[in-house]
Amino acid sequence: MHWLPLLAVGPALAAATSRPWGVLRIGVLAVALGAVLGIRGGAPGRELAIVLSALVAVTLASSLASVLRGRRERVLAAVRSVAEAAQHALLKPVPATVGQFQVAVRYSAAAAEARIGGDLYALVPTPYGVRLIVGDVRGKGLPAVGTAALVLGVFREAAYDEPDLLEVVARIERSLARNLGPDDFVTAVVAGYPQDGRMEVVNCGHAPPLLVRASDVMAVEPTRPAPPLGLGALTGELPSLQVLPFTDGDQLLLYTDGVTEARNHSREFYPLVDRVARHVSDEPSHTLAALHDELLAHVGGRLHDDAALLLLRKPAVANSTSAADHQASAGSRLASPPKRTNEAAVDVRCDSN
Repeated sequence: MHWLPLLAVGPALAAATSRPWGVLRIGVLAVALGAVLGIRGGAPGRELAIVLSALVAVTLASSLASVLRGRRERVLAAVRSVAEAAQHALLKPVPATVGQFQVAVRYSAAAAEARIGGDLYALVPTPYGVRLIVGDVRGKGLPAVGTAALVLGVFREAAYDEPDLLEVVARIERSLARNLGPDDFVTAVVAGYPQDGRMEVVNCGHAPPLLVRASDVMAVEPTRPAPPLGLGALTGELPSLQVLPFTDGDQLLLYTDGVTEARNHSREFYPLVDRVARHVSDEPSHTLAALHDELLAHVGGRLHDDAALLLLRKPAVANSTSAADHQASAGSRLASPPKRTNEAAVDVRCDSN
């Protein structure tokens, strides 16, 4: 008789995983089992009635809890779907190939349920070459998401309109100066590839990109440090344009501080430069997949800050491409009008026939 109240554990636990009808079925089974055991054990009728009434009450309460849990799950699913749609609108998927580059992106929000955060990235082909941005908004939550949307919107417009990369940065700076508070700012790296063999980089208070050439990994430190976007008016310093040689096989990795400041249980930072040298390959997607998996293992499975990785690689011109170009040029020569000397040769052959 003293152990019969433990039958209430069944419907109580079922409320966490089962639907209301499943909870009711388990509750009915618990009440029936309690009645059988109580009668066979010779339990007093009054005490048995109290125990069975308690089982019925727990079953009904568990069914109600199951109903409420189902509603919360549906609301959460709807919110996550909206957040996922917002992420696709804000951080548009980047194709594997943009222009003459291979591209890969990895993004992880610290709030896994929200799917979006304050880190931003974009890569767009423009009349002035491929241009990209990777940045980090100060703060978290919806205000950071709104600021990220503002920066990306201005960048996508300015990247098409402005031939000078510094003017693209200046337009973002002016927009943030009008819309941000005095304590808000955005660290960012803006890069562009206007012509073969030349990569332009503008660093505004952000972590230095990593240039991967063969097996060497070098941090591209800014020649003249510049403040983050949104703070230019306070310091009066203008960002500088840095030009890097960028040829076939070179790779450029842009990232946010959520990667380099990730700590393990021993409070050690993630050694990004060493890990890039270990995992670099000719496929940017494979490189970032290995880095991302190792980063999650380093922190124990859950990041405490937003993290973004964008890897750009300029592949070498394949022999098949050269052969195809040669064949196309040969075809164009055949399709062009024959020269006068060829016409004379044809006339000679016709006369001889």
